[in-house]
Amino acid sequence: MNIENTQSQMRKGILEFCILSIIRRGEAYPSDIVEEMRGANLQILEGTLYPLLTRLKNSDMLTYRWVESNSGPPRKYFSLTPKGEAFYNELATTWNELANAVNTLASKRDSLSNNMNPGSFENPTNF
Repeated sequence: MNIENTQSQMRKGILEFCILSIIRRGEAYPSDIVEEMRGANLQILEGTLYPLLTRLKNSDMLTYRWVESNSGPPRKYFSLTPKGEAFYNELATTWNELANAVNTLASKRDSLSNNMNPGSFENPTNF
């Protein structure tokens, strides 16, 4: 099994939630999103971000406005729509439930074999 593939899939699963978390705090420019994600040790390429932003915008989760720039072309700043805010809240609830469940399972110290009946056939120490 390839650990890098598993890690990548885990990151992809939370990418949308992380991006919406950033945008939820206020209007966000895509390169600022990339920077903040990298600052949190979540690597994302602009080639991954732009299609995701477009999909969220086409689903009415995001809106954007153009802002003139002194140093180049106008910039597109994204913000959440009311539908996007509701979607974010649902994702946050799901994330909290999953994080709590995973933390509960990962922090258990007793192994399953310690919880078996001493006379159980599944216990390899008892024949």
